[in-house]
Amino acid sequence: MKALSATRADRLIAWQRQHGRHALPWQNTRDPYRVWLSEIMLQQTQVATVLAYYERFLQRFPHVQALAAAPLDDVLALWSGLGYYSRARNLHRCAQVVVQAHGGQFPGRSADLAELPGIGRSTAAAIAAFCFDERAAILDGNVKRVLTRALGFGDDLAEPRHERRLWAEAEAMLPARDIAVYTQGLMDLGATVCSARRPTCEACPWRSDCVALAQGQPEAYPVKTRKLKRGRRENSLLLLSQSGHVWLVQRPGSGVWAGLWSLPEFADDAAVQAFAASGPGELVAWPALTHVLTHFDWYLRPWHWRLPARAGTALRERVATAWPDGRWWPRADATTLGLPAPVRRLLDQLP
Repeated sequence: MKALSATRADRLIAWQRQHGRHALPWQNTRDPYRVWLSEIMLQQTQVATVLAYYERFLQRFPHVQALAAAPLDDVLALWSGLGYYSRARNLHRCAQVVVQAHGGQFPGRSADLAELPGIGRSTAAAIAAFCFDERAAILDGNVKRVLTRALGFGDDLAEPRHERRLWAEAEAMLPARDIAVYTQGLMDLGATVCSARRPTCEACPWRSDCVALAQGQPEAYPVKTRKLKRGRRENSLLLLSQSGHVWLVQRPGSGVWAGLWSLPEFADDAAVQAFAASGPGELVAWPALTHVLTHFDWYLRPWHWRLPARAGTALRERVATAWPDGRWWPRADATTLGLPAPVRRLLDQLP
């Protein structure tokens, strides 16, 4: 493995100042709240997607105290469509801890930041570098790719001992000054130049001594042999509507779509048909859809059961008994809730 020269950090800093990103709304601030919010939103999510969510979040929750005081349902509603909803739940819990245990002020050390809910080592280091000038190394997915290629680090990152070695390499690279610029440079290099597929190596400030480029195989890094085994799940969903209202069920506090409002879920189409058998109104099958999650693909078959306005109380009581965590929502109000993206799209299709 080729050691990094002492000037590489300087080259990255110079590159960032000339070619890096400077106009993102969470840049040019030392406010830990704004930096933290952006770092959480950007986990596993593209910048283009985050931009609109970030602005809406700040309008509704301009500071950590406002976020901590808000109901979780309001937080999930604003997060709806951004995915990976555990981030929103941890965001809310973290805000409460900052207010209750730290007087509304984020800790100034990465080690302390990493103790907060939902903040890992790399995110803590980013906040500390941008807001408090701490010389702390980041190592998110993009940075792992940049460093393993630059170093020719071919050890399997699926093994914790190898990842610890890469952390040590990242820490050894830290410059004595301009830590915020350097950290942003690593992020921008991974996001705009050293991409997973077809990196634009000619634009890289490290091209002269990048081991992976010299080998002619940058896409061979990083090495991680343990692949996630994807599964497949199949369920049917029931969209119950009546007189401009829809029946939604709040999902449990753990698992897929935890805490979000969704449609009643069935094992299969036969179970939906059996529930609606001999009932009033019309039951119609809608086109199936596939929702891609981290660990599995979820094949969903929605059914729309439009109840007549004068449907008897017995049926409404049967619905309430079947899903005690549900309630009827006016359609306009339902769209303001924390909804999974597929459910929101189904509601939008109602006539």
